[in-house]
Amino acid sequence: MARTLARLLAPTPQVDVAGITVSAEDAQHVRHWVFCDRIMPDRRRCAREADHVGACLPDGGP
Repeated sequence: MARTLARLLAPTPQVDVAGITVSAEDAQHVRHWVFCDRIMPDRRRCAREADHVGACLPDGGP
């Protein structure tokens, strides 16, 4: 759900999609990244999920 909400809000300049984390309600100090935070050669961030296997994809990737 966080990934879908992030993609909907991505065009909003106040939202940093790469910085989105999720945590359980009773363990808010334990955060898990939603998206990969690697910077691509063209200075865009990878569009895949955190800890993905394989090569990174730019924002416009499939």
